Amino acid sequence: MIRKLKKMDIDRVSEIWLNANLRAHNFIPKSYWKDNLKLLKKMLPESEVYVYGSDQEIQGFIGIMDNYIAGIFVSEKYQSRGIGKQLLDFIKSIKRELNLNVYEKNIRALRFYKRENFKIKSKKIDEATGENEYLLEWK
Repeated sequence: MIRKLKKMDIDRVSEIWLNANLRAHNFIPKSYWKDNLKLLKKMLPESEVYVYGSDQEIQGFIGIMDNYIAGIFVSEKYQSRGIGKQLLDFIKSIKRELNLNVYEKNIRALRFYKRENFKIKSKKIDEATGENEYLLEWK
């Protein structure tokens, strides 16, 4: 089931966010993600976030700002079960175009978005991390 984020979901969603970022971005210092956790928890209630799972167990989520995907995150325990695709398909059903940034070294995410018909529009260096990232677009 996909539904909007509830206040009671914030701790679980934050845990999924941190763990997924630490796993997917081993080329960025762990402290970067840990230092941004408090900001994330503050921003979540004010953001457009949809969770996948039940009230008992959230398995993943997607964050959106207008047409920008801030991220799709799935708990390690539930990865490779189509949850990320279901979250993305849900957003595609309510948006006509989408864009997002993906680090060049995050090969798994790049493959996923290319498979879902996202196209690379540009490449730049993320000033916060010093890493190359791509701007991807779907229409």
